[in-house]
Amino acid sequence: MKPSRRPSIPLFSSGPCAKRPGWTLDALDGALLGRSHRSKPGKAKLREVIDLTRAVLAIPGDYRIGIVPASDTGAVEMALWSMLGARGVDMLAWESFGKEWVTDVVTQLKLPDARTMIADYGKLPDLTAVDFSRDVVFPWNGTTAGVRVADGDWIPADRSGLSICDATSAAFAMDLPWNKIDVATWSWQKVLGGEAAHGMLVLSPRAVQRLESYQPDRPLPKIFRMTKNGKLIEGIFEGDTINTPSMLCVEDAIDGLRWALSVGGLPQLIRRSEQNLRLVAEWVETSAWAGFLADDPATRSCTSICLRFTDPDVNALSGEAQAAFAKKLSALLEKEEAAFDAGSYRDAPPGLRLWGGATVENDDMEAVLPWLDWAFATVKAEVIGGR
Repeated sequence: MKPSRRPSIPLFSSGPCAKRPGWTLDALDGALLGRSHRSKPGKAKLREVIDLTRAVLAIPGDYRIGIVPASDTGAVEMALWSMLGARGVDMLAWESFGKEWVTDVVTQLKLPDARTMIADYGKLPDLTAVDFSRDVVFPWNGTTAGVRVADGDWIPADRSGLSICDATSAAFAMDLPWNKIDVATWSWQKVLGGEAAHGMLVLSPRAVQRLESYQPDRPLPKIFRMTKNGKLIEGIFEGDTINTPSMLCVEDAIDGLRWALSVGGLPQLIRRSEQNLRLVAEWVETSAWAGFLADDPATRSCTSICLRFTDPDVNALSGEAQAAFAKKLSALLEKEEAAFDAGSYRDAPPGLRLWGGATVENDDMEAVLPWLDWAFATVKAEVIGGR
């Protein structure tokens, strides 16, 4: 039977993600439009983003926080191009974006001493095999696989190399141990539902030391350069951005960060996301057709919640037919305005992906689950019939 209650906000995209509850265009009324980002009030707005970010995430005072171009991708690539090569590097990947960083290092930078540790969707590589006498690049949470590292216990505090963490779907929803991370990156459009195209880059003192002591033997585009005459360009981390940011997006980022503080800060953001995961987990326990892509409960993401088909009739279909089935399923959910953008990532195994970040209300996650059952039964009857 078709459910009678729809989610109030049926937005489950994994980026751009749902705006914070109660958001309207009025939240942008204070935007500094038509003024230079280098003006005194422009720099003050950018500095506010940095200061609020530090406050919400409890980032240590001696870590630098910068606003950089090109979203999380730009932030990651700034770090890779500027810092890698001083020593060997271990590249960890268990989903699409982590594999992109492997491509950067192996195919584009062509670093001679790069080890790759790649796991299938739904799994992690063997973290005990990682060598922290080398630099290590890894995502905290695999957005396209719904798999995260459980904690930072596998990262030694006395490491010799740098730990470089793509935290784009983890920051603001998971507890990041800053003493275990030298470089962290993310984008505004994830957990706080900000607008796209801007990245955040956090550097530990050890990362700054690397930048100031190591000059890579490759040309660096302007937007990757973080030092001048062997010293960190401090302005980047004080609101003096490398290129022109959108002040409309900056205002939206400020609104999201203020909202985060208003609901209780990071502990409450984590609670909201983890409750969304718990709701899905309780539903999966009784589901006859859906399971988590991540088998290990400790590694299941509370933001990019990825589901696979367990129904034997669907799994008997060819890979191409399963992908078509998944598309029909997500299209039906969208047609009914029960869930938008809930399909799995194009390179991931066929299934569904529900964003469970802090801006998604628990009531909406609870409301969408009966729709998944109804839509699955409807599409199965159409595609497979009584088989």
